[in-house]
Amino acid sequence: MGLGLAALGRPGYINLGREKDLESRSVEAMRQRAFEVLDAAFDAGVRWFDAARSYGLAEEFLGDWLRARGIGPSEVCVSSKWGYRYVAEWRVDTEGAPHEVKDHSLGHLERQTAETLAALGDYVDLYQIHSATFESGVLDNAEVLERLASLKAERGWKIGLSVSSPRQADVIAAALERRVGDVPLFDSCQCTFNVLESAPGDALLAARRAGLAVIVKEALANGRALDCAPLVTAAHRLDVPVDALALAAVLAQPFEPYVLSGAVTTAQLDSNLRAAEIADRLRADPVFLATLMRDCRQDSEAYWADRAALVWS
Repeated sequence: MGLGLAALGRPGYINLGREKDLESRSVEAMRQRAFEVLDAAFDAGVRWFDAARSYGLAEEFLGDWLRARGIGPSEVCVSSKWGYRYVAEWRVDTEGAPHEVKDHSLGHLERQTAETLAALGDYVDLYQIHSATFESGVLDNAEVLERLASLKAERGWKIGLSVSSPRQADVIAAALERRVGDVPLFDSCQCTFNVLESAPGDALLAARRAGLAVIVKEALANGRALDCAPLVTAAHRLDVPVDALALAAVLAQPFEPYVLSGAVTTAQLDSNLRAAEIADRLRADPVFLATLMRDCRQDSEAYWADRAALVWS
């Protein structure tokens, strides 16, 4: 498992129950909390850390923590993303204005690459297009794809993409076809997959078989999965935490994903990390796992409509 910093790098996010998890949202308070959770994750054996330019100060927090702890680039795997810029100015309530703005242009890639390098330097292993969609046109922008290929050649970075929306599977399929100089461009895909939204499963398996690393984000559906009645019942039956079972159900999938915890407290992290042992139990009982996934599954269009209605808090 890895640790995603979407909820640790900025004061506002769309996770349910966030107001109970964070007493103060000042820059220094968030930096301290990020360091606490990063310390706990590293001590527990977590070595994959995922950030993005639009996650507020996530890259800066992560880079500062790595250097402060004397952790070398070879000791961790660091992934980040370009394509959104953070515009909330460290506010939770933006009075209806967006918290982040998408821009998949070549100029924005160049600017954000420089910003990522300033924050993370040699720690970067994987650089991802943030929320690639057909609408943004990024997968058909030859200049952008060629620049990403040159970053791979010049800096030794792996190149990936993250996806969102009901068309995740279609975007992943299109990404598998993208080549620069007859060489496949993408080394990884990061996708929303959880007990509620499992529609991209076949596409993720195809990506894995094509040699891509599969990374799963929002494995708890921003907290919504914790209220799924079949999941709660199964967790009680197995005598395990509901969050850990939800994560385990993703870990046990045949596309062998890296699953990102979105914990913002050390207690949440401790519970999340129990998923690894529970996943072994689920792999040993594929009928139980298949039944759980079937009983929890939500229609994709409805899932994404519900997500779009979540409030930043």
